[in-house]
Amino acid sequence: MKENKYDEEIFFEKYSQMDRSKKGLSGAGEWRQFQKFMPDFRGKRVLDLGCGYGWHCRYAAENGAASVLGTDISQKMLRRAEEMSVGTGIRYRRKAMEDLEFPDESFDIVLSSLAFHYVRDFFRLLEKINSWLVPEGKLVFSVEHPVFTAYGNQDWYRDEQGNILHFPVDRYFFEGKRDAVFLGEKVIKYHRTLTTYLNGLLQSGFSLEQVVEPQPPEEMLDLPGMEDELRRPMMLLISAVKRK
Repeated sequence: MKENKYDEEIFFEKYSQMDRSKKGLSGAGEWRQFQKFMPDFRGKRVLDLGCGYGWHCRYAAENGAASVLGTDISQKMLRRAEEMSVGTGIRYRRKAMEDLEFPDESFDIVLSSLAFHYVRDFFRLLEKINSWLVPEGKLVFSVEHPVFTAYGNQDWYRDEQGNILHFPVDRYFFEGKRDAVFLGEKVIKYHRTLTTYLNGLLQSGFSLEQVVEPQPPEEMLDLPGMEDELRRPMMLLISAVKRK
């Protein structure tokens, strides 16, 4: 059974207090660079996988998308997204992304923000996405960086006084399930290497356009803990296009 951590009351309440939940895209440290990946939405049919609060859905709609569908496994996430999207014409659907089915060439653009690392079978999902996209359709997504997911617990290694010493990287080439801790709660994620992400796209009929390991923007470096994010990559941004 697929994990649905975001519908647990305590976890969802903690998530709702994050800057990216309260401030939206402007509160997400990677958005300054991820925004540069965003394609021309005018007249396009857009699918957002793991849409959460629907921030990227609304960005697409505001920038001229002809239709936008956001999907998520979490009822609480979608309820919040619907409340924030009244009058936009955006549609939302509750379903795990791995279980979605659409006719071939249903979309021009597929987006996903920090969701693919919850998916066990990444290759199968890529095959589906490729079939859903029109030729030269765009896939733009972010995931947690393989350096960040490798060891598992996703926490710094500290001395006895609690000072950060370094970030542990271990079992890098052993892909698969990880018991991570996010917002103080146990969460199941799936680690895969950079090679798997990039070659997986190439083998699934995509061409790579952009790959970026985002750094925190300078204007956020005074936020608690943000300067430490310069010590190791936390996210990976990728833009790809379906080959003809």
